[in-house]
Amino acid sequence: MLFQSSIRRELARSFGATLVVLITIVMTIVLIRTLGQASRGFINPQDVMLFMAFSALGRLPTILTLSLFIAMVSTLSRMYRDSEMVVWFTSGQGLAGFLVPLFRFAWPVLIVISLMALFVWPWTNQQTKDMQSRYEQRGDLDRIAPGQFQESSNGNRVFFIDRDLAGEQASNNVFIAATENGKSSLTTARSGHITTKGDAQFLILENGQRLENVIGQSALKISDFEEYGTKTGAANSLTESAPEAKLLSTRALISTPTPGNLGELAWRLGLALAAINFVILALALASVNPRGGRSGNMIFILLTFVVYNNLINLGQSWIFVGLISFSNFLLTLHGVVLLLGLGWLAKRHTNWVLRLTPRVRHAPPAVRVNGNRP
Repeated sequence: MLFQSSIRRELARSFGATLVVLITIVMTIVLIRTLGQASRGFINPQDVMLFMAFSALGRLPTILTLSLFIAMVSTLSRMYRDSEMVVWFTSGQGLAGFLVPLFRFAWPVLIVISLMALFVWPWTNQQTKDMQSRYEQRGDLDRIAPGQFQESSNGNRVFFIDRDLAGEQASNNVFIAATENGKSSLTTARSGHITTKGDAQFLILENGQRLENVIGQSALKISDFEEYGTKTGAANSLTESAPEAKLLSTRALISTPTPGNLGELAWRLGLALAAINFVILALALASVNPRGGRSGNMIFILLTFVVYNNLINLGQSWIFVGLISFSNFLLTLHGVVLLLGLGWLAKRHTNWVLRLTPRVRHAPPAVRVNGNRP
């Protein structure tokens, strides 16, 4: 009891600290990427925090797996370095006996990883996709914030509008710079309002001026107007398209076993199976020479995680293009990793030593002394 409780207590501290560090790093990366997408007009700037939350939630299975792996390796390595392993070994506790406390600590985390990969991952993808679709399908004028220059969805126009306090559909101090059909134009107006006719959205300008010229020519056409209408885009409408595999639920992937859906299903199941294998690999690979440093072993551990995780991602594309079947991929990758981990653990548990066949040495010939053998 003391053996298991001491290990689980130290694993909990190490896992919590590692999880906080990794979440902080991932959130920083997601923040930078999200702000870049918001600045380019892909997502609504007001939805940055919500988009970050969904993105981080979708990456949580990988974060939990890596945190669990690092926590176990660091804890076991410290026990080797401080000679605690020697104490447990001399007390009759073998290396394979550490599997029970490790899995007792890890089983809640493994369940969370499986549920996140199978159910939460497609839900977060659907939420972020809906947010992007709603923002992309908004009209050009709906994207404009007061006092900011905003480029249209096709990149041909630049708008600047000060919203009027009278309502959201009216504005003042309107500026439009456009390049269309080989002509460039600058349009300014004191006020304007938005109207919808059919499926098109129009901006009606009042009391303004328009400068127009043909690109490559010096002639300039200037005109004043009391009312001028310009089309800004189609009216808001949500179009339905075929959903991507990552947006489908796990039940939908199973009911529709296309190559793309099977590849996505293999990736989700791979996250859960890999988390189980990493518990065994952590025990099999964690070993530190007390006289040496720990950086070399930790680099090897992280490299193992990266290679295994990349093979899971590659398997998704292999199944999609038909290089390998769904069942063969799961059995080959995760089954082989499990066997390698158990084999290496058994080798260290029983202290197997691989030795080459010793070379047979022949005795040197005897030397005669005074005609007699010594």
